[in-house]
Amino acid sequence: MKAISKNSIKGSEFIIKELIPETIFTPEDFSEEQILMRDTVKEFVDREIISERSRFENKDYEYTKEVMQKAGELGFLSVGVPEEYGGMGMPFTSSMLVCEYISGANGSFSTAFGAHTGIGTMPIVLYGNEEQKSKYVPKLASGEWFGSYCLTEPDAGSDANSGKTIAKLSNDKKYFLITGQKIWISNAGFANLFIVFARIGDDKNITAFIVPVDLSNGITLGDEEEKLGIKASSTRQVFFNETKVPIENILGERGGGFKIAINSLNVGRIKLAAATIEGQRHVTTLAIQYANQRIQFKSPISSFGAIQSKIATMATNCFVTESAAYRSANDIENKINELKNSGSSSQESELKAFEDFAVECSILKVAGSDNGQSCANHGIQIFGGMGYSCDSPMEMAWRDSRIAQIYEGTNEINKMLSIAMILKKASRGEIDLITKSSEILNKIKKDINIFDLDSSHENSLVQEYHLIKNLKNAFLILINLSFQKYGTKLEYQQQILMSMADILIDIYLAESVYLRVSKNLKELNDKEKLVQKSIVKLYTYESSQRAINLFKEVSINVTKSIEHKSMIEIGNNLLSYKDNPDVVELRRIIAKEAIQKNKYPF
Repeated sequence: MKAISKNSIKGSEFIIKELIPETIFTPEDFSEEQILMRDTVKEFVDREIISERSRFENKDYEYTKEVMQKAGELGFLSVGVPEEYGGMGMPFTSSMLVCEYISGANGSFSTAFGAHTGIGTMPIVLYGNEEQKSKYVPKLASGEWFGSYCLTEPDAGSDANSGKTIAKLSNDKKYFLITGQKIWISNAGFANLFIVFARIGDDKNITAFIVPVDLSNGITLGDEEEKLGIKASSTRQVFFNETKVPIENILGERGGGFKIAINSLNVGRIKLAAATIEGQRHVTTLAIQYANQRIQFKSPISSFGAIQSKIATMATNCFVTESAAYRSANDIENKINELKNSGSSSQESELKAFEDFAVECSILKVAGSDNGQSCANHGIQIFGGMGYSCDSPMEMAWRDSRIAQIYEGTNEINKMLSIAMILKKASRGEIDLITKSSEILNKIKKDINIFDLDSSHENSLVQEYHLIKNLKNAFLILINLSFQKYGTKLEYQQQILMSMADILIDIYLAESVYLRVSKNLKELNDKEKLVQKSIVKLYTYESSQRAINLFKEVSINVTKSIEHKSMIEIGNNLLSYKDNPDVVELRRIIAKEAIQKNKYPF
């Protein structure tokens, strides 16, 4: 494993802080132990999941449970669980790696695995007291028990704290009696333990409870839901009718359920991003192989520019998603270790680290799920009519990937949350957005060319380096102007928040892939350098083009009409290349590498 310089970056600080490539973690930094674990997971997936596709498509829920039990026996469910509770206690990057490779071949199993190891287990790891962790976590880590997360209700989706499920103290004051309805509950059909959110009395916020599943204790399961995809993932309604829960099974503190729900979702969001990576890789490979063997007009369709463009986009987005996901995972791991070294407990360290990087978790959730769905969509198109057939692998990939844009908080909610959380950090003085953004705005109003790109060093990535800095400058200008107009009411301007979030996401992903390739250039041969630099150039160019339009939309809304022309000029000047890359050629270079290798090329 390569030595990595210490990176002391805080969550969200990437917006105002410049990083050097040597400080970030990339997939090329995996240790031998991690690579061995990855290969073991891949063998398991080939044997138990890919070869049994029809069983998952035919809603064989028992088989999903059986494979989950086998995963538990091999230790895959316990990678991120502390050793003292029956886990392997491995770094968060290892947990992400297992999640990525075990999730890539089948959405049903990915959902079951993610729901159990993430939101079904981690709330107890992160918020449970010693007795609760000792009692329940070893069973969940081994696969003896499976966990499920009961939050969503018919009238409480994105507004999770508005749930109507109630918890009433029993007359003998030994139990809470839970009554209510939960919907879209993953793993409900075979779970042994529910994390249930309910309101005690007139409390402002909900409370979390650990509820062992006993169908004779007022728990009723609805029928399995008929879903577009993830067919063999058990998804049911769960009804509670005065279900008795010992008072010692309150998780965390009374009224702390909403905080638990939000922070548990942070873990789920970044792991969901990891879960999309191998899926993108798998779909891209299948599409390339089909394009190479499909002959039309006496040529393989992979020789056609329209197909090459799609292959280049699929490969680029996957590489970029992977770069961002492991950069963030290691930043979280560094923060956990930093907090431990300063005297915090493991539990407190993990809680604070995930909370600190909540913005990055939301960014990655959106990017991973959007890129996963886009990849499957391109895959169907490359397959043509065959892609629409249930006999091809593409239609299942498309159906299974669609849900990722909805669960763990819809992508729209995550986009708005990312901006809201940044503004909250700024208001608490955790990141100095206002000073930085005011400084940039004042400078550019005095001299519109002050942030001009440096186009020297023709064969380097210097233009991309400066353009990523200017993406940050553009974002900070918009934050400043938007807050000037709307103040504390900015949180209600959803279109503005969404547009700024789109720029924010591109900043993080473009910077991540730039840092990864810059760090590893010296390890690459000339051909590899050309291809990976082409990915950086292509993604940065496309990000800048998207940002030009978004900057225009937002700046026109938040400034006076007399300023519109100058703001558009500022956006164009900040976000345009001095020497435009040949984007058509960049796509050809990337696609050619993939087509020659007959698979996803990295």
